[in-house]
Amino acid sequence: MVDFKEIWIPFAERFYRVAFHLLEDEADAEDAVQELYLKLWTSRDSLSDIRTPLAYGITLLKNICIDKVRRRGLRRAEPLDAGQAERTHLSEAPPDRRAVLRDMLKRLLEEMEKLPGKQAEVLKMRALEGLEYKEISQRTGLSGVHVRVLVSMARKTLKNALDYEDDKGN
Repeated sequence: MVDFKEIWIPFAERFYRVAFHLLEDEADAEDAVQELYLKLWTSRDSLSDIRTPLAYGITLLKNICIDKVRRRGLRRAEPLDAGQAERTHLSEAPPDRRAVLRDMLKRLLEEMEKLPGKQAEVLKMRALEGLEYKEISQRTGLSGVHVRVLVSMARKTLKNALDYEDDKGN
């Protein structure tokens, strides 16, 4: 029991952050971490062979989070082209927000055009066409990991560009 506490309890905060990032809900993240610790505790006799406890715990946690999302019945958004995105979201917004949302979408699409070649290509496939990473990998000939990295970099670049514009405008 002492080994369990010394090895696994220090990762609780990291596990929570991963769960919150994946689930975007405090209560669900706490439940996922609790479920993780329950799984770890029930299999504590076989955990001595684990060389990298943090990586092992995060892998288990990701699977728990995926199961939670599936149980909630969340579905991935339908693929949208830019015009569909504008019509869908703007038509649902109150009239006073439509202009603001239209400008935000315009800025986002402009910034997407400024992304480096492969980043722009894979982000469009993922965000606008709704393709899975595996499909993007097959179409581009890039590894799945490389596709994920490019999408992540593109999203970060867009976020920074849009944040910079907001800071500049205020």
